[in-house]
Amino acid sequence: MSNQGKWVLDPMHSEVQFKVKHLVISTVTGTFKIFEGSLETTSEDFSGANIEFSLDVNSIDTNQGDRDNHLKSADFFNAEQYPAIKFKSTSFTKDGDDYKLDGHLTIKDVTKPVSLKAEFGGIATDFYGNVKAGFEVTGKINRKEFGLTWDGITEAGSIVVGEDIKLAINVQFAKQA
Repeated sequence: MSNQGKWVLDPMHSEVQFKVKHLVISTVTGTFKIFEGSLETTSEDFSGANIEFSLDVNSIDTNQGDRDNHLKSADFFNAEQYPAIKFKSTSFTKDGDDYKLDGHLTIKDVTKPVSLKAEFGGIATDFYGNVKAGFEVTGKINRKEFGLTWDGITEAGSIVVGEDIKLAINVQFAKQA
């Protein structure tokens, strides 16, 4: 079967995680629970694929309700005004067994180029005969470049939230008939 054509993200077998330093000494891990994406390719090895991805900001979850509400507020993501974080690839190039994923990331009203690493997990067929392709996408962005500039400072002068956000996105795409 050909790998060419359209692949759609399977949210049941995918996860979007981010990590950010808290008080410089520990790391907070969060996830987005609702997202969608697609991959369209004209090649067998996925190089040159067009990839689009969208996250529902209101689905942010850091296992702490007050913090989640703060992240959704105008201090950070302003979910009411900007309900989605969007990504659109500009290139998807082979790098050994894996790929380099470049594209435009839009958070709030700021769009900037980002470069991510996509580790190819392979292709498999599930119990129902669906053909799946797996990727682990990792990278790092600076939140301040995307207008997430809120800074809390503790009484001792420590910064509450680090600037670098580490991304770890595990995705399964299902081949569309």
